[in-house]
Amino acid sequence: MQEAFGIVIIAVTLIAAVIAVVSLVSSRKAYDEIGRGAMSLRDERDAPPPDPPASGPAAAAEREDEIRQLLTARNARRARRGQAPVDVDDELRRLTAPSPAPADAGLREEVRQLVQARNERRARAGKPALDVEAEVERQLRELSG
Repeated sequence: MQEAFGIVIIAVTLIAAVIAVVSLVSSRKAYDEIGRGAMSLRDERDAPPPDPPASGPAAAAEREDEIRQLLTARNARRARRGQAPVDVDDELRRLTAPSPAPADAGLREEVRQLVQARNERRARAGKPALDVEAEVERQLRELSG
């Protein structure tokens, strides 16, 4: 009986190892599918519709409506504190007005220095240099909105 016990343990261990390897190989796809499917929140099929483009007229109207709501709420807070309310339309025009003036000389010079430093790094990396003036104008347009 003692001799059979050792053989049974080794046989059961070997059979379990073979079953484990077969199970691992056959279930590889099942592990890849965890977190996907009809009930998944990260599945692309049930994603919410994309927002409208930020530059379209619908987006501008939505932005203006949200700003108007915020200004109205601010006026309500001011009224609770006993302060005079602000004219919502005037404040809305002030907030949505285009940015006033082009960049001043100091900002332009600072951006130029950054572009020149970038060109030096690009040259050390073996990349072609950027056109300094064009890049300065692009950076200033990006900064102004």
